[in-house]
Amino acid sequence: MENIETGLLLMVVGMTTVFAILLIVINLGKGLITLVNKYAPEEIVVKKQPATQPAAAAQAGSISGKTTAAIISAISVATGGQGKVTKIEKI
Repeated sequence: MENIETGLLLMVVGMTTVFAILLIVINLGKGLITLVNKYAPEEIVVKKQPATQPAAAAQAGSISGKTTAAIISAISVATGGQGKVTKIEKI
């Protein structure tokens, strides 16, 4: 009976120690995240919008200017400003 009591006592002490260390690690992690976000915030990238229509898109003679502008703006929205219209053809 004495061995079981010693075993249970060791188990409780060990589990309590592990739980306490995990709480310390979690709180230190949250503190580190807070410090990093406060002193080194994420840089905001400003995307430049093209001032005029691309030359290849403007050359599409059979497509109206409104349609060309709609296509260019749809591509810009769909690609997050990373896409570029180089050629518009009517199929």
